[in-house]
Amino acid sequence: MDRQGTHTYDRINVAIDGPAGAGKSTVARLVARELSYIYVDTGAMYRAITWYMIREGISAEEHELVDQIVQGMNIDLLPEKDVQKVLINGEDMTPHIRSLQVSGQVSQYSKIEGVRSRLSQLQRQMALRKGVVMDGRDIGTTVLPDAEVKIFMTASVEERALRRYKELKDTETVTLQQLEHDIAARDRLDEGREISPLRRAEDAVLLDTTHMDISQAVEAIVSHCRTYVDGERNHL
Repeated sequence: MDRQGTHTYDRINVAIDGPAGAGKSTVARLVARELSYIYVDTGAMYRAITWYMIREGISAEEHELVDQIVQGMNIDLLPEKDVQKVLINGEDMTPHIRSLQVSGQVSQYSKIEGVRSRLSQLQRQMALRKGVVMDGRDIGTTVLPDAEVKIFMTASVEERALRRYKELKDTETVTLQQLEHDIAARDRLDEGREISPLRRAEDAVLLDTTHMDISQAVEAIVSHCRTYVDGERNHL
């Protein structure tokens, strides 16, 4: 049993999808903590690859070269109290992955088939033992289509831009209007890409957090997970 008193066979996988700036990473990390699960930030993995390619001067248009490099990468996630570090070939990429430069280009790299297939494979391996909370754009539809609980977490463009502005205003020169434009553009790219587009899985619960704070969003998801587990126990 874990410290929450839950048997190992009760463990489930939780997929949290949604558009950019919805607060998925923060909420998913706290949900994992509440459930004593492992948190996997898939967006951070894509961002780390994006930063690596930008730094090395490799354009997203160079699909074959990007694919070749990614296949040979060692990608590791190191959970810490308030953040999940992403290491590529042993180097910590985390300090750079939330920059506007990365945000503006991550969709271009993440739509490359070789990048998505490589990361999806790693992410599925992480979830094999259950007890994983994973957030991203295509977790419930592509990476973990058999996840027991699926959440599609969203908020209005204006609210998502405001949240991102509060995160960046002390470190980046950016306006709220620019962020609204960028987030709306990112939505179009994510929803329109050919490979694993952003969409709500048919069996995903819609959670609109426009008028919710972080603790309310966390409680809603944790409650749903515990209700699911209790329901499964009752069917034994």
